[in-house]
Amino acid sequence: MMQRVVLHIDMDYFFAAIEERENPELREKAVVVCMLSGRSELSGSVSTCNYVAREFGIRSGMPCSRAKKLNPEAVFLPVRKDFYTSVSDRIMEILRSYADPGNGDSFEQISVDEAFLESSERTGGDFRLAFEIGMQIKKEIKEKENLTCSIGIGPNKLISKMASSAKKPDGITVVSPQDLEAFLWPLNVSKLWGIGSVTAGKLQEMGIVTVKDLAERDVIKLISIFGKSRGTWLKQAASGIDDSPLKERDGSEQIGRIATLPEDSLDKKLISSLIERLAGDVIEKLDSRELSFRIVTVTVINSNFRMYTKSRTLSHPVSSKEVLLQVSGEILDEFLSENRTEFRRVGVRVGGLQKKKGQKSLFDY
Repeated sequence: MMQRVVLHIDMDYFFAAIEERENPELREKAVVVCMLSGRSELSGSVSTCNYVAREFGIRSGMPCSRAKKLNPEAVFLPVRKDFYTSVSDRIMEILRSYADPGNGDSFEQISVDEAFLESSERTGGDFRLAFEIGMQIKKEIKEKENLTCSIGIGPNKLISKMASSAKKPDGITVVSPQDLEAFLWPLNVSKLWGIGSVTAGKLQEMGIVTVKDLAERDVIKLISIFGKSRGTWLKQAASGIDDSPLKERDGSEQIGRIATLPEDSLDKKLISSLIERLAGDVIEKLDSRELSFRIVTVTVINSNFRMYTKSRTLSHPVSSKEVLLQVSGEILDEFLSENRTEFRRVGVRVGGLQKKKGQKSLFDY
């Protein structure tokens, strides 16, 4: 039986890295991206921050007001979810191209900045070849998106996920089956992916501090405390055993493109021309995977860097470029009637994706 090879790709401080890329003046500064509530200027929590900000003790989930006290000179920016999603869409398409072909369960996006891909067939179970693929992935993402990622490679999802955190940022870590114990066992049990603070606390009360302690504990004892399913899982995970498959998450995936206009403009003809090119790219990706869509989203970013998004949900799935262009055009007309500030960037995204089951006409939606 072929050795399984799974890669976990984790983008480095994703939101903050995108903001640095868009505005190079932010580099070397502490950048904090916040999910703001709108109640006051810094009412909300930290979504992510760059490594400069982390040196001041700023962390994800922290109140933005506390982050401000830790570093008053930090640059605080609001989350631009749709913009980040459009970047994520392109990165996920890059990653998907490295997964085993002809296998519906070879790719799994788990968040906007993380994904698993199975490369067992492509590598023939060879972890040295998997390392080369990992380096190619990092190179392509850097060249096309000017962003870095950290990659973990292992015999399953559990190990690859944990390995990707070993050398952040911009690292790559390979844990082959013969290296499992050396990699896992010295770690504190709280570092085992899937163990939360409550479980970690119970384990430490039992005198289980390291993953090795857990691996050597009698499974019957674990089952008596945590139940059969959880107790068995704890024992297996501590030994690096994980048979869970990769699974595409139905309905949650999106495909989109965003680009900068030749010049800041409110000229409908100029903007429509770019939207048509972006829509063509989106349809090409959909066709290559035999997908249809139900949701159309258009994003505009104006010359003041303010972002606006509108979506339209269709009555049934379609896969027609004509429908995408017509709906996008209607949304663009709404934007143009509402905005006086020139547009800098525009994007088109589709969601509600599913396998094609026949296509209806332009006027049926």
